[in-house]
Order: sequence, then C-alpha cells, then structure tokens
Amino acid sequence: MGSEKKSSSEEEFVSLNADHLQSNMKTIYYSRTFLSIIGGIVAGILGFTGFTGFVFYFLVMAITSVGLAAKAKFSIHSYFDSWNRILLDGFLGGLLSFVLFWTYP
Repeated sequence: MGSEKKSSSEEEFVSLNADHLQSNMKTIYYSRTFLSIIGGIVAGILGFTGFTGFVFYFLVMAITSVGLAAKAKFSIHSYFDSWNRILLDGFLGGLLSFVLFWTYP
C-alpha cells in the first residue's frame, strides 16, 4: 500500500566509515591551518595589534566553521560524529600558525 512512517520513538542510526571520517578530519585541519596562515598574513599587513588581532583570528575561524558546515550542506552528522569537529578541531594549531605569520616581520 503506502510507505510506512517511522514512529517518533525510533531513532535513525547513522553509520560513518572510519576512513572517510579520518579524511574529513584531515580536510578540516588543513583548511583551518591554511586559513590561519592567510589570516595571520592579512592581520600583519593591515597592522592589527594586540586584542584586535585575536578578534580577527576568531572572526576568521568563525567564517571557516560556517564555510565548512555549508560545504557539508549543514548535514554535519552525515560527515562527522559531532558538531565539535567542525567548530573546534584544529583551533589551537591554527592559533599558533596565525600568531607566527601575524608577528613575522
């Protein structure tokens, strides 16, 4: 007859391939590192100092997170195991790269 509808108590189980998840994590890490370096160079050229430079870094990382989520068509659980992967992974490594290129003479 018609298609059966799932009851609200049933949960969908999403299976993630470990190799694909690892590849997606590498992509996030490389994207954040690359954009941190570019952001550091831009912050240095624009002459941002002190707190302004760090605010610029957080802005760059927020834009990066939105861009990565948009690339995944906001269907994060199809590509990653949690939202934290998109929002936080590679954040500190990116900060170190940003500061290096921001302060390099």
